[in-house]
Amino acid sequence: MSRHVPSGPLTTSRRGSFWVGLSDRVDGPLGSVLRGPMYVEWEAPAEPAPGPPWVLVHGGGGQGTDYLTTPDGRLGWSRLLVAQGHTVYVVDRPGYGRSPHHPDVLGPLGPQVGAAVLRAIFFPPAKGPDSHPSAHLHTQWPGGRDPGNPVFDQFQAPLSSMPAAWAEMQALEQARLAELLDRVGPAVLVTHSAGGPGTFLAADATPDQVAALIAIETLGPPFAKRPEMGLDLAWGLASAPLTYDPPAADPSELHDGQARRLPNLSRFPIAVVTGEASMFAMFDHDLLAFLEGAGCDVELVRLADHGVHGNSHGIVIERNNAEALAVITEWVARRQPE
Repeated sequence: MSRHVPSGPLTTSRRGSFWVGLSDRVDGPLGSVLRGPMYVEWEAPAEPAPGPPWVLVHGGGGQGTDYLTTPDGRLGWSRLLVAQGHTVYVVDRPGYGRSPHHPDVLGPLGPQVGAAVLRAIFFPPAKGPDSHPSAHLHTQWPGGRDPGNPVFDQFQAPLSSMPAAWAEMQALEQARLAELLDRVGPAVLVTHSAGGPGTFLAADATPDQVAALIAIETLGPPFAKRPEMGLDLAWGLASAPLTYDPPAADPSELHDGQARRLPNLSRFPIAVVTGEASMFAMFDHDLLAFLEGAGCDVELVRLADHGVHGNSHGIVIERNNAEALAVITEWVARRQPE
């Protein structure tokens, strides 16, 4: 193994970290313990540019490191945003990364996602059972696609299991992210994949603290059910309750044919972002239609329509992650008030 030599651009910034969720305690056999505290890492340029801070929420079984660097060693979105003058907050959702998980406190975990599932989601083959109609367009994965390849192994190393109790964990993520937004917002709120439900819930709880919401290939489509994973987006965008108007006391009421708005989520602009080679592009229009029908100010941002091609689900870490981020920062600049 070759010796690691630190390299990359020399940057000047302020950085630190803190925790939210410190008032939520439960009794354990050795005394009271914190229930799902959330780790937050922040970085700010020496001379911040005008505009709101950015809050980055990772997806799936990942962690905040997804935004810090790429598996092949390039700068991640958080560092790129700081270089552009933005203050950035990167979280490890409760139970992931540096936010500890204990099954006696947060409940059991589901199975850890293995290489075969990762391949189908992040770098699907052009043909075969793991393929989909646009998989042949995928060109931006930064390395090999099999275990043993250095880039693949760096990609897989931080991944952990997702919780078995989706609704409870999404409600916990709502509370932690809402606390963070109350502390740092209004902010541009970015979420990816399975981070989407908890992020929508947090935005619903603190709409005045959201300048814009960027939903990158979030879990879906609305009302999706995956029994093998224990997933049921019973409330449309999440497994836990959202605020509807007229109100719904039970998710079954959302299917009674009555039109309902999402009044809190309609108070800020939302971008639904997808890559042209991703399976999520097959149902991004369903999320768009659902949010439009609920009265939200939402826009579908397909990267290929903006000249950024070849992306699958790993938009934030693929070879053209800087070009993809530029599409998003331009969209945010356009949608912010003068």
